[in-house]
Amino acid sequence: MTKPISGGSVGEANLPATAEVVLDGRPKTSASPFVEGLRRLRRSATALIGAGIVGTLLVVAIFADVLAPQSPIASDQRHTFERPSWDYPLGTDQLGRDMLSRLIHGTRISLLVGVSSVLLALFVGVPFGMIAGYYGGRVDTVIMRVMDLILAFPIYLLAIILMVIFAPTAGLIGTMKVTGAIAIVRIPIYARLVRGSVLSIKEKEYVEACRALGVRDPWILFRHVLPNCLAPIIVTTTLGIATSIIVEATLSFLGLGTQPPTPSWGWDLKANVAFIQANAWLSLFPGLAIFVTVLGFNLFGDGLRDALDPRLK
Repeated sequence: MTKPISGGSVGEANLPATAEVVLDGRPKTSASPFVEGLRRLRRSATALIGAGIVGTLLVVAIFADVLAPQSPIASDQRHTFERPSWDYPLGTDQLGRDMLSRLIHGTRISLLVGVSSVLLALFVGVPFGMIAGYYGGRVDTVIMRVMDLILAFPIYLLAIILMVIFAPTAGLIGTMKVTGAIAIVRIPIYARLVRGSVLSIKEKEYVEACRALGVRDPWILFRHVLPNCLAPIIVTTTLGIATSIIVEATLSFLGLGTQPPTPSWGWDLKANVAFIQANAWLSLFPGLAIFVTVLGFNLFGDGLRDALDPRLK
């Protein structure tokens, strides 16, 4: 016969077994920072809108040959300055070229130059920033003084000087020259960004432990230091693509960027600005394309920054 429990309450007497309490009360494993960042990114309306714009642009750039109704460089003197219609949804320019086709193919050029220039600057600037921040001393002084020398020039002025030196040409070679000029301009941005992050990360306990265990510096840099710098690098890269697209359009507008007959939003603005009063759509649609593209990358970059910032949890 079970004796009644003295003291306490009836609810306390009916508690489940200890093993069951321990089993049900096991601490849940916290999600990784990447999963938490992705979850916050999905809740950000700004990031979703930006991602939708960027995704649409990528699809247009990849399938430009399929989506474009006509060749972007084929001219038809019988249909010059056609107003927007069913046959020419965005009209034609002074050479009779379909503006919709040029706009679609211009997406490919703008994204190619924007993404390629940023990646090239990233692959050069990040190693320099890591080396300068980790080793310090004279190495840091030399690298940073070179970066300061490049940053002393305004970004557009330096890009113009480089393109004058490179001599703009048409075709793939010309696009590569524009990409290289924009990449050189943006290298110091990533070098200084990564250097600042490395200066704080290299003092952490796990880095000191690796040094005490005799781990080689390259392994420490790429295995322990670089992963902790990725959040600001990703955000800066996304926002940098928008800036590179604007620089490419500016160079093309000045006649120093992508050369005809290669479709370019900046060149179409330059070629049609003289007809803006009588045929406003010729400059309106390339300008809107630049605006929407830059807006999409900026919105997506702002969303990434909010999602990857641990202080905004």
